[in-house]
Amino acid sequence: MATFRKDKKEEDDGGTNMFQMLDKTNILQEVRYFNSNQVDAEKCIQILTKTLVMLNQGIHLTTEEATSTFFAITKLFQSEDVMMRRLVYLSIRELSTLAQDVIVVTSSLTKDMVGKVILFRAAAIRTLCSITDKSMLQSIERYIKQAIVDRNPAISSAALVSALHLSTSTSDVSQRWVNEALEVMNSANDMVPYHAFGVISASRKNDRLFMVKLVTKLLPSALFSPSYYTVCLLIRHVAKLAEDETEDSGPYIHFIESCLCSKSDMVIYEAASAIVSLSKNIRDLTEVCTVLQGFCVSSQATVRFVGAQTLARLIAKHPKAVIICSIDLEQLIHDPNHTVAILAITTLLTTCNESSVERLMKKVSSFMTEISDGLEILVFQAIDSICSKYPRKQKFLVSYLSGMLQETNDKVFKTAIANAIIELVEKYPDAKDTGLDHLCEFIEYSNETSLAVRMLHVIGSEGAKVRQPSKYIRFIYNRILLDSGAVRAAAVSALARFGASCADLLPSIKVILERCQTDDDGEVRDRAVFYSTILDTGNQELINNYIANVPNIDFELLAKQLENHLNTHPEEPFNMDTIPIVENIKDNKKESPQIEPCQILSLEEQYAEQLKVIPCIEKFGPIFKTCEPIELTEPDTEYQVKCIKHVYAKHLILQFECLNTLSYQLLGKVHICLDVLPEYNLVCEVPCESIPYKGKGNIFCVLEFPTNTLNSVGRFGAVLEFTVYDCEPATGKPYLGDFYIDTYPLEDIEFGCSEQFKIQPASDDWDNSWESAESLKEVMDTFVMNKFNVTEVAKAMCKHLGLPESCAKGATIKKICGLGTWRKGIPVWFVAKIIPASAGAAMQLTVRCPNEAVASLLLAAIE
Repeated sequence: MATFRKDKKEEDDGGTNMFQMLDKTNILQEVRYFNSNQVDAEKCIQILTKTLVMLNQGIHLTTEEATSTFFAITKLFQSEDVMMRRLVYLSIRELSTLAQDVIVVTSSLTKDMVGKVILFRAAAIRTLCSITDKSMLQSIERYIKQAIVDRNPAISSAALVSALHLSTSTSDVSQRWVNEALEVMNSANDMVPYHAFGVISASRKNDRLFMVKLVTKLLPSALFSPSYYTVCLLIRHVAKLAEDETEDSGPYIHFIESCLCSKSDMVIYEAASAIVSLSKNIRDLTEVCTVLQGFCVSSQATVRFVGAQTLARLIAKHPKAVIICSIDLEQLIHDPNHTVAILAITTLLTTCNESSVERLMKKVSSFMTEISDGLEILVFQAIDSICSKYPRKQKFLVSYLSGMLQETNDKVFKTAIANAIIELVEKYPDAKDTGLDHLCEFIEYSNETSLAVRMLHVIGSEGAKVRQPSKYIRFIYNRILLDSGAVRAAAVSALARFGASCADLLPSIKVILERCQTDDDGEVRDRAVFYSTILDTGNQELINNYIANVPNIDFELLAKQLENHLNTHPEEPFNMDTIPIVENIKDNKKESPQIEPCQILSLEEQYAEQLKVIPCIEKFGPIFKTCEPIELTEPDTEYQVKCIKHVYAKHLILQFECLNTLSYQLLGKVHICLDVLPEYNLVCEVPCESIPYKGKGNIFCVLEFPTNTLNSVGRFGAVLEFTVYDCEPATGKPYLGDFYIDTYPLEDIEFGCSEQFKIQPASDDWDNSWESAESLKEVMDTFVMNKFNVTEVAKAMCKHLGLPESCAKGATIKKICGLGTWRKGIPVWFVAKIIPASAGAAMQLTVRCPNEAVASLLLAAIE
């Protein structure tokens, strides 16, 4: 082992670093030295190290360069120097994805894998498994199995870890080596049982019965296991089983709670984290809180961090349970580790009383610039929670954030603070005046163009809602006089919003807009002319649609649809009405802060990747609407099927998502026998090849809408048809030659007119909008609903159209107004009046639309 020793004198030597400013050409020249008849080990080690550093720095090698380097390195297999050989193995692994014909080193690696040098054997196993493929796997499988049960733990762990890596590309690899992995589960080494358990759980993750038996077998001796890594992994699997088994989870929860008494902090933390995740099933959280208290006063920073982090997770679910930890969290506020201190403060903010808010927030400001982005989000979420909990603190918190905005010079941090202030201004009316004043003041002294543009947009949209909107005109006008072109253009848009909302300010704003029409910047001039022209018309509908309430377009989807339109139908005009509007949903009742905020995707985005399997789907144009999934089977049946309806302008795609819950069956060639309505045309079907146990598969039926719009409404009958292969429950492998064809009836799929419309509530200028549609086709009908009162009919109507119940105005007589778009981009306006009747309630529905058939279709939804 003297080869690995580094003398102290060598460490203290100064001089330049040989790994700085590496040049690819020079290194490739040096690699040729490996082809010499006699090579010096130390020189080869330096060249190999440079090569590895170069590859890890992202310097790209062409296929030819990588191949020549790879074959030059293979010449070093003749040397017995341990350090050099280990670098050879590392280099081969790095170059295996770049070079060609890397399989030629298989024989050399196989020889090392069964040799006597232990360091060579473990490294050779890892290298060989990294370059192997399915065709080679069978030839080396015997050696891998022998290595798994080898007495040397380094060799056994190397083989097990390689099996785990291979299972990602070849799914059945780990399944074939389960018996060998079970054999080494009792190893005295720390890592071998851990890696073996990982191989077993990866191979049988879909076999619940096997995992229950394995976990039950390991539980009695787990607490006395010397391998804490194995116990931690076992806790995770036990927690997963306890989460699924809501009734019989007692033994699992008891085991996790018993792990809180372990000697290892790692095991205790894993158990505490599992209990926090399972807190719905656990009544008494006192013990875990006590454990986390001990973590908070630990001498190790990492232990204090995980203690504070787990408490933050627990407080999101059970705030009262963490009150007993307040004293320990108070001590962590002064922790030298800023991450720990921030977690403690944000946890205390959600449980503190109103008098403690200012003290805690002042402590945050001392090190906010030094924490990560994730913790910044956590702090701002805590501030939002306080604003909702203590409205009287809203002004203070906005002022506090504004002070931080003035003090910091970091652009990223400034953006995060500005976003937090803007969110508070938009959500809380009491914070609006103070927040806007601070934003105006910041713009006066800031040179950040992007932030100034965003703030001007907020001032324009929210400033008109305060008591004295005129005070913001001076700030905006200063930007027109003093700032860059992009900021001046944003200022013009902000002024136009004030002119659209404040009639008393309109004359002054018109004068400023006229002056802006001579601006040096073309964008400023164009906006000034555009807004001046619209404001001069006095048409409230134009002002509302293009200035006051401009809809938020999904620009990413717009770019995709424009590109698709140019590739498929460039000669046709593009219909903007087919692009969905992004809804601005402002919910004041926000939940407590979470550690990892998740991004919510629309239904269209969630299913976009799955729809790509349909041939020629790009020719259908942009998707109009994706409906919520509907259940076609009972919840506890052996086959569970959902249907998702994807609506396009001329096509309807029915996606059937199937789940197989039978462990002894494999479903193959799964498709849908669809009873198509007479006027529809079935374009194609995309079946699913196979669905294993607990696996999901998708079947797609593509339909073309009828030419007659009214015939698009109806019910589709559906039957699931598939081939059943009986299989072994433990492995999921089907028995050869044992199969039969079976069918499974599904509920009918109803397709109405509501799926073909996007409906939105009426805006403030509804009367003008309704009058503007007076020249269109108008269809009216009256409906009588017996045994239902006015309120019940109004709620049902709102639910049917996808509108909030607040859209039904009035007490005795309900009135629902709205507008929407049909799947081909045709607009519709409607008014529903619901009045009391002798037998229940009566409703008069009036629809205006350029197309009479589309208007009649909306009436058909009520019948």
